[in-house]
Amino acid sequence: MPTDCISFQSSGYFSKLMQDYLDQKPELKPLYNHFPSLENFEKQIAEKSANFNHNNRAVLAETLQKQYQNIETSDLTNQNISLLTLENTFTITTGHQLNLFSGPLYFLYKIISTINLTKELKSKYPSQNFVPVYWMATEDHDFEEINYFNFKGKKIRWNAESTGPVGRLSTEGLEDLFEIYSQELGSSTNANALKKLFEDAYLKHENLADATRYLANALFANYGLVIIDADDADLKLAFIPFAKEELENQTSFKAVQKSIEELADYSVQVNPREINLFYIEDKLRERIIFENDKYIVNNTKISFSKDEIFQLLESNPEKFSPNVIMRPLYQEIILPNLCYIGGGGEIAYWLELKGFFNAVNITFPILLVRNSVLLATEKQVKKADNLNLTWKDLFSKSENLINEITHKLSPFPIDLTPQREALEKQFAYLFELAEKTDKSFSGAVKAQEVKQKKGLENLEKRLLKAQKRKLADQIERVTDLQCELFPNQSLQERQANFSEFYLEKGEQLIPILIQKLKPLEHNFDIIII
Repeated sequence: MPTDCISFQSSGYFSKLMQDYLDQKPELKPLYNHFPSLENFEKQIAEKSANFNHNNRAVLAETLQKQYQNIETSDLTNQNISLLTLENTFTITTGHQLNLFSGPLYFLYKIISTINLTKELKSKYPSQNFVPVYWMATEDHDFEEINYFNFKGKKIRWNAESTGPVGRLSTEGLEDLFEIYSQELGSSTNANALKKLFEDAYLKHENLADATRYLANALFANYGLVIIDADDADLKLAFIPFAKEELENQTSFKAVQKSIEELADYSVQVNPREINLFYIEDKLRERIIFENDKYIVNNTKISFSKDEIFQLLESNPEKFSPNVIMRPLYQEIILPNLCYIGGGGEIAYWLELKGFFNAVNITFPILLVRNSVLLATEKQVKKADNLNLTWKDLFSKSENLINEITHKLSPFPIDLTPQREALEKQFAYLFELAEKTDKSFSGAVKAQEVKQKKGLENLEKRLLKAQKRKLADQIERVTDLQCELFPNQSLQERQANFSEFYLEKGEQLIPILIQKLKPLEHNFDIIII
């Protein structure tokens, strides 16, 4: 069977909005800047260069150097941080939550898409520098989304509590989880490497941001990845005028609402608030609401007058945290960024934001759907060949696959279409007769037609059900294979953790992915490991 890729559109796992975006449907063009092609980056470079405050570069580089001061950093990463001070250096950025031990596999695919795109751009535009950036979502406060990862079908969960930004959360208590995970891993060479990686990341760092930075750096430092924690007072200085605009005029709400109207034919990914900012402290991140001429911090007794909140913004910008609507703007203000790489859901909400970016005069980045991957073993490929399955078959929804296989394996046709067609011809003749009689006979003919068609439909369903029982053993082998590749009838990349595959491939895993993934080809890759 072919073992390379299928298109995103034919995989069955992308929304109509993403399919239309990838197909470059004209009605979506007003919602993005340039479509992600190698040639279009020339325009993006020119626009970003002309509309970026290059004074922010020095603060960015200094902040990154501070954040990396207690971590062993590769020469390439250090070089990339230094290059950010130059006006011909640009970033390609992906963002991700601080999922425990990286969370689902697509954490790797996001970052590898970012790294590989910078390589392609450097080859195409050698006079420019391109730096891959991983933006850690340190200010998020939804701990329940990140406090676990799946390993071989088991959920490894961190039983702790958090009410504030997760990046500031103490790693205390992860020793117990480490013991559980260690037992699951076994004692192979690769298992011991994973244990050391987890221990060095989470048991030797005091908070989740530092732990995640260590982990991502350990996996990708050799590729020059730069990891940023934007929960930083110095970085937020550049955000002050935009946060003030948000507090005073609610510009984002008005602009995004208008874009949502343009997306009326699609499901809305994110609805804006009137004010899309949070108030943030170590153990608190709550929405800012404007009521009765006061700025109120939701679910607290904290409130400010207009003058007070603007004074606080000027003196302590780190106390203001952008939500999902404002975070992309913050990113594009402090980074000389050309392109954001994300999953389908992320790109969907970015498509709501271009009007807002236009309103505040910030260049909108190119939006690229990250690489998606299905990892399969040679044994699984052999099973699929023996069962005469294609990758398209295996990507089908379970019930559709079972029906398709039943039809394929049945020694006689289950489809009663020929009988339906014969029936239609018979009733066409009867309707001709009815035209020559009265209306009551026409009604009787119609009723009989409906009844007999329904009868054929029921017979076909019973025939299919009977064949499923008869072919149960073969069908079970097919569904078992699909469940291996698509756990819980979901994409592998959204379920499994990288450590499952690291156990088998060890340090070869990431180089294999780096070699195979082509971010601008918009394909769902099948990689045999």
